[in-house]
Amino acid sequence: MKNQSVLGGMLGSAILKDGMPFSLHYVMFLPTLMGQANANQQSYWIGRAWNCEFIGTYAQTELGHGTFIRGLETTATYDPKTEEFVLNSPTLTSYKWWPGSLGQTANYAIVVAQLYSNGVRHGIHPFIVQIRDEETHMPLPGIKVGEIGSKLGMNSVNNGYLGFDNVRIPRMHMLMKNAQILKDGTYVKSPSDKLTYATMIFVRVALVKGVAASYLAKAVTIATRYSAVRRQSEIKPGEPEPQILDYRTQQYKLFPNIASSIAMTFSANWLWNMYNNVTSELEQGDLERLPELHAMSCCLKAVTTSDAAAAVELCRRSCGGHGYMMCSNFPSTYGMVTAAETYEGENTVLLLQTARYLVKAWHQVGSGELMPPTVKYLQNKPAAKIWENKLPCVLKAFETVAAGLIEYSAANMDRKIKSGISPEEAWNETSVQLVRCAEAHCRSFIIHTFNQMLIDTKKQLSAPLHLVLTQLCELYAVYWLLKNLGDFLMFSNLRPGDVQAVQQWQDSLLINLRPNAVGIVDSFDICDEILSSALGAYDGNVYERLFEEANKSPLNETPVNESFHKYLKPFLKSNM
Repeated sequence: MKNQSVLGGMLGSAILKDGMPFSLHYVMFLPTLMGQANANQQSYWIGRAWNCEFIGTYAQTELGHGTFIRGLETTATYDPKTEEFVLNSPTLTSYKWWPGSLGQTANYAIVVAQLYSNGVRHGIHPFIVQIRDEETHMPLPGIKVGEIGSKLGMNSVNNGYLGFDNVRIPRMHMLMKNAQILKDGTYVKSPSDKLTYATMIFVRVALVKGVAASYLAKAVTIATRYSAVRRQSEIKPGEPEPQILDYRTQQYKLFPNIASSIAMTFSANWLWNMYNNVTSELEQGDLERLPELHAMSCCLKAVTTSDAAAAVELCRRSCGGHGYMMCSNFPSTYGMVTAAETYEGENTVLLLQTARYLVKAWHQVGSGELMPPTVKYLQNKPAAKIWENKLPCVLKAFETVAAGLIEYSAANMDRKIKSGISPEEAWNETSVQLVRCAEAHCRSFIIHTFNQMLIDTKKQLSAPLHLVLTQLCELYAVYWLLKNLGDFLMFSNLRPGDVQAVQQWQDSLLINLRPNAVGIVDSFDICDEILSSALGAYDGNVYERLFEEANKSPLNETPVNESFHKYLKPFLKSNM
C-alpha cells in the first residue's frame, strides 16, 4: 500500500505542465529508503520523509557516467577511526548530474557511490547525505550544488549537479539492509548484487503507467476531441465539410494510439503486480524471479516510453498548426514524455538488458528446465501453416516472430564467437538484432496481456464494451504486425498473399471504432484542468478557447507595443 501511495505522488506531477519539484522525493528517495534501509534506519528516516519534514532526491547519474553504473566515480571511503564515510568527487565527470529537485528544492540526497573500506573497493552502494541546512537551506561545507540549466521540458523539476569535497557522514548513513560496513571497516556482502538496483526497477515499473500510458492518454484525448470538432475540405463534392476524424488517415494516426494507451495500462498493471509479488519474495530471501522482473521492467519501460513519445508528436501533427501552439499542451506533454526515453536507463541499453535475459533463456530451452512464464513461449511449437485474420492466429504469430528473432540473434552470436572473436565483441556486433528481438518479445507480451484481460473480464463487461475492447486489441496487434511486416513474412506463417487481407482487416477496425472514438477517450476521465489544452476541453469550444488564449499574450496588452516607437519606427524613417 505504501508503494501505491508513492506512485500516486508521482502521478500528481501530471497536474503541473512542466513537472513537479517533489517528484523524486516520492518515486526514488522514499522507495530507496523502503528497499535499501534496514529496520533501524527506516524507523529513523521514513517517518520524517513521509511527512515531508525534509525533501530528498536520488543522486546516481554523473556528468560522465549514466547507464554504466559500475563506472560511477564518486567515492565513499570508510574511516574506522571516526566511524564515518568520507565522500569525494575526484574528477569533474564524477559530479552528480541530473537528479531532480537537486538544483534548489532538496536538502537531502541518497547518493550512489563507490564504497572503499580497508583499502578495498566494494562497488556501488547508497548513502544518505544532508546537502543543505534544514533551517537556512544553505549548502553544507564541502557540498557543491546547483541547477544545470534549461531543458526541453520538466524545467520545474530543477535538475541539479552535486559535488563533494571531503564530506563526512556517519557510518549508519550507508543504507545497510543488503550490505553492511561494521565499525572496524569489515564489509558484509549483500546476498545478491542485483538488490542494489531495486530502486531503478521500481521507477521503471512506475514509468510505464505514470508517464507512458498517462501522457499518451492525455495526447490522444486532446487530438481525438479536436478532430471531432475540426471540419476541413470535402470527402464528397458539394457536401458539408466533414469532421477530420472521418478521414481514414486521421483515424490511422489516432486510433492505434488510443489502443496503445489502453494496452500500456493493462501491461503496467501486470508489471505492478509482479513487482509487488517479487518484492515480497525478496523479503523472504527468494531471488528466483528477480531476473524476469528486471527483464520485463527494462523492455516495457523502453517500448512504452518510446511509443508514447512518438505518439504524442503524431497527435500534435494530427492537429495541424493549432497543435504547435503552447496552449494545445502538446509541446509540454512531449517535453515531459520524451525525457522518459533516456532517464532511468537509456532505452536502447534497456532493450539490450532484456535481450541478454532472452538469449540466456533461449539456451535453456533444450535443458528441460522450467521456464519463467514470460519466456515459456520459446518452448512452443511453430505456428500453424494457414493464416487466419483472427486474434489467436496473430497472437501466435507474435510469439513465433519473437522466438525467431531471439534464435536468429543467439545463433548469430554463437557463429561469431566460434570465428574467434570475444563474447563481448560478438554481443556488440549483434546488438542491432538483439534490440529487435527484445522489442518483439515486449510487443508480444503487451498483446498477450491485453488479450488475457479480455478473457478474464468477459463475464463482467457488457457485450458492447467487450466488443470495443476486442477491436482495440485487434487494432493494436494488426497495426504493429504491419509495421514489422518483414519479420512476420520471415518468421511466421503469414505469406505475401495474406498481407492485403490483413490491411483490409485494419481498415475495417478503423471504420468500426470511428463511432466510439470520442467516447473511448472520454472514458479516460481526464479533467480539463489536467489536460490544460485549448484543443481538447470537454465542451469542445476549440475556437473560443484559442482566441481567449491569444488575447492573453503580453504583446496584446497595448494596441501599439513599445518596441514600435523604440525600434521599428526609427528603422522605417531611416531611409535605409
